[in-house]
Amino acid sequence: MSSMVVDTLDNDDTTSTVGAMQLFLESCYSAEIKDLLDDENTSSLAVDLGKVIEFNVELAQTILDRATFCLPLFNVALVSALRKLTGTTASSMDGARVHVEHLPNHPALQRTKMPGSEDIGHLLTISGTVIRTGMVKMMETQKRYACLKCRGTFIVRAQLEQYNYIPKPARCLAPGEDYCNSNAFAPVEGMDALEARLCCTDYQEIKIQEQVGRLALGTIPRSIVVILEADLVDILKSGDSALVTGTLVRRWRGEGACDRPDIALALYATSVSAGTSGGSLVSITNDFKLSFRSFWQTHASAPMRGRDIIVASMCPQVYGLFYIKLAVLLILIGGVARADSSGLRVRGEAHLLLVGDPGTAKSQFLKYAAKLIPRSVLTTGIGSTSAGLTVTAVRDGAEWQLEAGALVLADRGICCIDEFGSIRDAEKGTVLEAMEQQSISVAKAGIVCKLNARCSVLAAMNPKSKYDLESSLAINTALSSPLLSRFDLILVMLDSPNEKWDNRVSSFIIDGQNMDDEEHPVWQFDELQAYIAYVKTSIHPVSTPDSERVLTKYYQIQRQRDSANASRTTIRLLESLIRLSQAHARLMFRDKVLVQDAVIAVVLMETTMLSASILGFANDALRTTFPEDSQNFYQDLETLVLQRLDISN
Repeated sequence: MSSMVVDTLDNDDTTSTVGAMQLFLESCYSAEIKDLLDDENTSSLAVDLGKVIEFNVELAQTILDRATFCLPLFNVALVSALRKLTGTTASSMDGARVHVEHLPNHPALQRTKMPGSEDIGHLLTISGTVIRTGMVKMMETQKRYACLKCRGTFIVRAQLEQYNYIPKPARCLAPGEDYCNSNAFAPVEGMDALEARLCCTDYQEIKIQEQVGRLALGTIPRSIVVILEADLVDILKSGDSALVTGTLVRRWRGEGACDRPDIALALYATSVSAGTSGGSLVSITNDFKLSFRSFWQTHASAPMRGRDIIVASMCPQVYGLFYIKLAVLLILIGGVARADSSGLRVRGEAHLLLVGDPGTAKSQFLKYAAKLIPRSVLTTGIGSTSAGLTVTAVRDGAEWQLEAGALVLADRGICCIDEFGSIRDAEKGTVLEAMEQQSISVAKAGIVCKLNARCSVLAAMNPKSKYDLESSLAINTALSSPLLSRFDLILVMLDSPNEKWDNRVSSFIIDGQNMDDEEHPVWQFDELQAYIAYVKTSIHPVSTPDSERVLTKYYQIQRQRDSANASRTTIRLLESLIRLSQAHARLMFRDKVLVQDAVIAVVLMETTMLSASILGFANDALRTTFPEDSQNFYQDLETLVLQRLDISN
């Protein structure tokens, strides 16, 4: 820590603390310390605080309570241990650092909300999302002065609390029996290579924000600046889910004598790590895993009945809409991403567009999906700009920083965009790269980089005017063909008068409960959320020859039809069918894609084709109810699909 390095060890408390730390390092990390000498690229040692607790509880408690005092001493202890184990006194080891990580899993130490002033000086671990990253800069940590009177030299260190400002000393601080108290001194020029390396370090500031999925409705997420130094810089990128361990400090800038300084909190990091998947935010207990296996064992003879129970748990406050609930659930689960040796990656995340009249529960599905997936962003197309959806270049003082937009913040999750048709035409093109390549290329304010946007897009919009079944999707939605082809499914929800359907929906709304609640039990929200996270991370289905035959035949027939919609029947149609069949196999809790999964993928795709449908029965996605006998309903569906595809056996 720049302003917290201990110069001398004349204090008894300091000496005993360093001795205890050195004894711990020599006892538990002797092999790792010796490896530091062989690795020229690494000068830091990661220390597990759990091992410190096992070795010396009092030392661990001191580190937690007085992190500002103890963490610099850990660096001193590491240098002493290096010299003792190697038997040398080389000054090249002076830059060694200790990174403390893996704090105990206690609410006071592991935080999901930003800390306050009462936590200043404490060691904490904060989880959040990186929303802004600054440029990596070189920072001067100390400056050597020479006294013009006694000719002695002394070091003045940068003050972390004052934004690494190196103050000019008021009097001579050169070591000796008596201070000369001179105020005439000059900085020393011409340092040797070792001292020049020690007095400068890499420096970066980033900003992390509370994860929106863990906040109560209506709560504005707070953020905090994280200070990174040395080998911790350039690890995290905008949009990453970060786990940062560090000390909470105060910072202020020097003001005039009568001005009140503006004090801000910051986290001085001692270790950082980037999260991998949004599913890790969901607690999947062993009880959940056992209940999932027991559920499918119970429904082994009628698996479609078990599937419909899970589908009915999706947005249960909306009546019916069987195919739409199934489609949204498959989009949330997603397919399996694959990459070849050349680096070409085919996305596993699926995209869905809901096109429908007002009052058809489009926004309800978006809100429920955003609640189900921990890493989600819910935004609206009205007023959204390309920078708000992708990346914004923000000026911070004399430099520019990148601030993540909605698609970047939803990395490894889902981005829900309501009123998608209200986005200006110039802004719609910004999501093309994010939807297919799953990344966003940035060239703003002299910054050229590429950020990950590996998320599913769930969008909803109204048709341009009254939906015309005889016209193509591009005309009815006023969206370009490249954008339409990127959506795996486009479900059209037309609200035309129907006396029987209107009576059932009105009865459901007035009663305020599911009329078939006893006959169709549903899962609780936490159980459904855990199931989606579990199948996404644990099940990776592979295709079978029979399923491939069904998907290929359907794709070929759609390509040959004269009335086919050109924006939908591209090679992306086949990739979408593969993703949907993989997602259905995951939903069915199996690791192979069977004909059953391929048939469901074809049926869902038929609801997109409308006038280009080859089955000719699933063109009203709004009025689809749950079948009374799921197993027989599927058998009839499979027979019809295979007959229309001219596939026997």
